[in-house]
Amino acid sequence: MSSLKFGTSGLRGLVTDLTPDACRSYTAAFVHHLRAAKALQPGQTILVGRDLRSSSGRIAQDVLGAIRGQGFSAVDCGELPTPALALHAMRVGSPAVMVTGSHIPDDRNGLKFYRADGEIDKADEQGILAALATAMEAPAAASTARTTDEALGAYTRRYLALGSDLLSGLTIGVYQHSSIARDLLVSLLQGLGASVLAYGRSDTFVPVDTEALRPEDVSLARDWAAAHDVDAIVSTDGDADRPLIADAAGRFIRGDLVGTLTAQWLEADQVVTPVTSTSSIERSGLFCKVIRTRVGSPYVIAGMAEADGHVVVGFEANGGVLMGGASPRRQLEALPTRDAALPIIAVLALAKEKGLPLSELVATLPARFTASDRLKETPATATTPFLERLTQPQAAGEFLQDIGPLQAVDVKDGVRLTLTSGETIHFRASGNAPELRCYTEADTDRRADQLLRWGLEKAKALLV
Repeated sequence: MSSLKFGTSGLRGLVTDLTPDACRSYTAAFVHHLRAAKALQPGQTILVGRDLRSSSGRIAQDVLGAIRGQGFSAVDCGELPTPALALHAMRVGSPAVMVTGSHIPDDRNGLKFYRADGEIDKADEQGILAALATAMEAPAAASTARTTDEALGAYTRRYLALGSDLLSGLTIGVYQHSSIARDLLVSLLQGLGASVLAYGRSDTFVPVDTEALRPEDVSLARDWAAAHDVDAIVSTDGDADRPLIADAAGRFIRGDLVGTLTAQWLEADQVVTPVTSTSSIERSGLFCKVIRTRVGSPYVIAGMAEADGHVVVGFEANGGVLMGGASPRRQLEALPTRDAALPIIAVLALAKEKGLPLSELVATLPARFTASDRLKETPATATTPFLERLTQPQAAGEFLQDIGPLQAVDVKDGVRLTLTSGETIHFRASGNAPELRCYTEADTDRRADQLLRWGLEKAKALLV
């Protein structure tokens, strides 16, 4: 069976399953669906971009050929961040396809689809799958697509317009690895007035997951911070829609706290975030309304569409921030797809405005601590029955009996178990890979880590 499937954000699977035929079929199905939905008109252009993983160049060519085979013009936007492609697509009114596997290993990749008005939703995913059967024999055209760097240029100008002294006086380390934004981040931060040190550039793809950091990434950040006098160390995942931000000691800041601080800098009155984000968002009192959703940018986007605030900001526990509307205070237009550059710039700018180091800025938020990790190579055949058992209060209570009594079971996305102490343990299957993810929340960092280790060990024993 093919590994290809839609997850929390786009189609993902093994590179061996992303054959030229499969790439053409899914791209053709996307085109068929847009035409059926009257979201693509004759003569419209479709944009294509890609990240730096080893298979992305070949897959992008297959996608470009499939678009031309369907009778539409294709524009190759080259190697660029996913949010840069999305921003340009919305500005020029064109659908787009981003070839990226985000943070997953190099033996996997994916396609992320955009309508002319933004990221596709779950209904669009079903429409693409329904059209797939008629697109299996999709033709390809070999003619060369037009290339452009307009998308990357517009994205760069979006942030440089914030001012050449926005980050002046700060020294920032950039962990480059194989991020598609590794050079862009350096130029943006310098253009905003910061001094920049570049670290860790890699010629091979590095699967940096902002929700489950590798031990070596944690060690590298601490070593670099110890060796150099920096105010922060920043990075992104592979396609630059999720940020990584570490303080002057090399300690990484949780993505949901990054999102909270970004929304504060943007002066948002409403935020939309999944159930996996920390409850300190509500406890902070910074926002008039907090809307909780399932995990995945399509759900956050749907939540932002239902919000009625003046400035609505969405974010996920992985740190990716979405702007549901413009921010008059910062003169930034809407960008309703995950973006890494915005939170990196916003958090640094907020720290400078308040005259606080990052560690103290984070400490201004209510002290509620979270932790997360995953059990790799855990297929749905194992995770599904495990999660189904935990939806039953009696089974959930028995599962938790070693650490405390059960108060509530939330099944909005996976199973979120709340103890009478207020602590939580949340399990859900990853939408991008065969993994069981675990998230915990407690009053202390140590306790959140203890709950995480306990939860993963208990789950692993039951999944065998």
